[in-house]
Amino acid sequence: MRSFASDNNSGVHPRIIEALARANCDHALGYGDDPWTKEAIQKIREQFSSGCEPLFVFNGTGSNIVALQLITHPYHSILCAETSHIYVDECGAPMKATGCQIRPIKTTDGKLTPELITPYLKDFGVQHHSQPGAIYLSQCTELGTIYTPEELWAITTLAHKHGMLVHMDGTRLANAAVALERSLAQLTVECGIDILSFGGTKNGLMFGECVIIFNDKLKREACFVRKQSGQLASKQRFIACQFSAYLSDDLWYENACHANRMAALLHKELKAFSCVRFTQEPESNQLFLTMPRPLIDKLLEEYFFYFWNEAENEIRLVTSFDTTPEDIAGFIDKVKKS
Repeated sequence: MRSFASDNNSGVHPRIIEALARANCDHALGYGDDPWTKEAIQKIREQFSSGCEPLFVFNGTGSNIVALQLITHPYHSILCAETSHIYVDECGAPMKATGCQIRPIKTTDGKLTPELITPYLKDFGVQHHSQPGAIYLSQCTELGTIYTPEELWAITTLAHKHGMLVHMDGTRLANAAVALERSLAQLTVECGIDILSFGGTKNGLMFGECVIIFNDKLKREACFVRKQSGQLASKQRFIACQFSAYLSDDLWYENACHANRMAALLHKELKAFSCVRFTQEPESNQLFLTMPRPLIDKLLEEYFFYFWNEAENEIRLVTSFDTTPEDIAGFIDKVKKS
């Protein structure tokens, strides 16, 4: 089966499989006291900053709840776009884990701005109201759009001015870095981000995420929050070794670059059809578009993808590190024949 449903549906990159096999060669101490974890931590510090603190966790939701617990108290509110993953797709886990109120903000493109955030910065010190405590950003956003460094700086500056902290969900950070031709550090720590959920499963890893702490004040309690959240892996080397391979020899870059190129090719081919209308400007490896429902139904006979807004016949197509030109040619051929 070939799918445009999600980059989660893709396989695992061969170099990641090789790294897992090497880590499986012998016994090793558990819970991160192993050479693979030490190597991965060093690789992450080389990419982001020498002073950052990486914490490996099992999955994306786990990464987000660990990060958000570290930057909030239960009386806080967390501001996010109304399309954000923590508000739409995590079954209330961030609210349950943090006790915080989630405040969704309406956007046209999935991106927050200081102008959109400012009306929610109120009631500070009023005991009857949840206190604005954190801002959650997705890079790339759930609509495939990308924050520039300037946009990120504007948000983190506003947040810090009001004593708030900023968490970036970087599940597709690699795709954003490739699209903007910026380093991973230039889109995170150098923009004032306090804490990052750094993902790789959408870009060739098998499993696992990494919470990367940039704000020194958050580091002391981090390991306890991870443990209490059920996110400390006993055989942590199998998460860590993947990140070492991912951050070696530009694998993260090559994979994301390929996924973005395939999305650009798919966009080029689809926009030639008069019945296709793109609802978001393609910036990464996610495409949002509408087409007639009968055509969608015919495509679903052979390809799996998700509706984004079924009432509007809006669908999402996602390319991956292992999407091929042949995949796209087959999809386009089906569009032509339908």
